Amino acid sequence: MTATIPTAAPDATPVETVRTEDSRTYAAALERSAVLDALIEEHATEDPARFRMLTGDRPTGPLHIGHFLASLRNRVRLQDKGVETFVVIADYQVITDRDSVGEMGVNVRGLVLDYLAAGLDPGRTTIFTHSAVPALNQLMLPFLSLVTDAELRRNPTVKDELALSDGRPLSGLLLTYPVHQAADILFCHSRIVPVGRDQLPHLEQTRAIAHRFNSRYAAGQSVFAEPEALLSDVPLLLGTDGTKMSKSKGNVINLRDTADETAARIRAARTDSERRITYDPSARPAVANLLTIAGLFFEESPESLAERVGDGGARALKALVTEAVNESLAGHRARRADLARDPAYVTSVLHDGNTRANEVAERTLATVRAVMGMSY
Repeated sequence: MTATIPTAAPDATPVETVRTEDSRTYAAALERSAVLDALIEEHATEDPARFRMLTGDRPTGPLHIGHFLASLRNRVRLQDKGVETFVVIADYQVITDRDSVGEMGVNVRGLVLDYLAAGLDPGRTTIFTHSAVPALNQLMLPFLSLVTDAELRRNPTVKDELALSDGRPLSGLLLTYPVHQAADILFCHSRIVPVGRDQLPHLEQTRAIAHRFNSRYAAGQSVFAEPEALLSDVPLLLGTDGTKMSKSKGNVINLRDTADETAARIRAARTDSERRITYDPSARPAVANLLTIAGLFFEESPESLAERVGDGGARALKALVTEAVNESLAGHRARRADLARDPAYVTSVLHDGNTRANEVAERTLATVRAVMGMSY
């Protein structure tokens, strides 16, 4: 599942070269992802460990429809195909770029509620918190010895956060964020990692760490497999203000929102002044984004939905989007409300998941210590 990436044309400018190489790298990753998805379809039920998956979220606030469309639905799909699934609630990673932990307990429980309401089954999926698995975090020390300062500073997430910091010093925790993610992925020997295009560099860093550990400390033994990316086919969604969807901007529709709150958020969404609704992502990004959201929920093409709205204008478009979101999430919200009435069950799901994750992490750490000659 590899592809040869040709070099850029000799007369290409440096920027054009980077963009060309990035596009070709992404195309190769898409090709590998499609092959991987086909293998999962064919073999996951008979050999779930072969496709063990690690995914997760930072508990910085409630999950929104972007999470639902791009990741939650896919996690449930893969679980139901037989993929052995680990979902990390990365609570330690909240403080990589924040001064406080915020409402950590509320946020963690909110994530668990949405996971369960979406269809994740704690009997088949291990849901755990980062901070509750000490052995996982001990893997950070040998892993840090396998990366350079320059590599970490080139990571897109680190670079973006530093650019947005307004001169704030780069914390050691944020600088080593890619290594945290590598430890999350490798402690459970995850073989596949669902990612978006912007997260591919993180996975490449993880693959490099796995390879270097095997080579440097394990005399070439395959202690850690190099995980593969499973790319999402959901496009980048914009928030209600027409910019990137983000919890910190408040431009999202939360899964926990009521139907009325959802309708209000969509009514306030940005569109444009043209009455005829068409799907044109380049010229009409805000309108196209609403059509895309409705299409993903209705499982219809945005072009066909644009035809349906026609000359109805922004009001009819927003009514359609509201219908799509509220009808599609009605069951999720009802299940979430039922689960919220049983906090002891939610706590037990976390405790059981933490216990399972600790068992796996302790075995992995014992193996790491053994191959490094540190089993005293």
